[in-house]
Amino acid sequence: MLIIGLTGGIGTGKSTVTKRFIGLGVPVIDADEIAHDLVKPRQPALQEIVREFGMEFLTPEGGLNRSLLRKAVFNDPKRRKALESILHPLVRKEMLRRAGLISAPYCIFCIPLLTETHQADMVDRVLVIDSPEKLQYERITKRDGLPQTEIKAILAAQARREDRLALADDVIINEGSLDDIYRQVDGLHEKYLKLAPEN
Repeated sequence: MLIIGLTGGIGTGKSTVTKRFIGLGVPVIDADEIAHDLVKPRQPALQEIVREFGMEFLTPEGGLNRSLLRKAVFNDPKRRKALESILHPLVRKEMLRRAGLISAPYCIFCIPLLTETHQADMVDRVLVIDSPEKLQYERITKRDGLPQTEIKAILAAQARREDRLALADDVIINEGSLDDIYRQVDGLHEKYLKLAPEN
């Protein structure tokens, strides 16, 4: 089965694109969703995180305090690396396990940090969702209501646009209408069906 790695910076429209692929019947395996599942109460990954970071990162209900952990690792590369070394191998293993259960010409691995985590080796092609930075700012402000300084910090912590594009086999430019996005997705869907091993 052909595996497409879908990635892009915050506010580029990854969710819109993945929803369209799902609507076309394409299985999508989302790294963020798996990471969320892995840190649910009583999961081994959560226990490892608590061992590494401390009990203060648990909520009173015994779940992970995501916002506190996000703040702790955001400006601390060493701590971020420690978190990644716990989560990324488990996420990778689970994505490949789920892909093994799928019977389809191709599937999509949605990996927002594909560039940053050097995981292009686990996919056959890289699809980058790209938007001008100005539009990213506008969308994140509208969606999350974050201040400009915080948005700037998030964008600075992610891979540079040029680095993502350098990895890309395919690019969807998200700077127009929803119809324009759908048209690009539909075109790639046809392309991937032709590239898929079964065809």
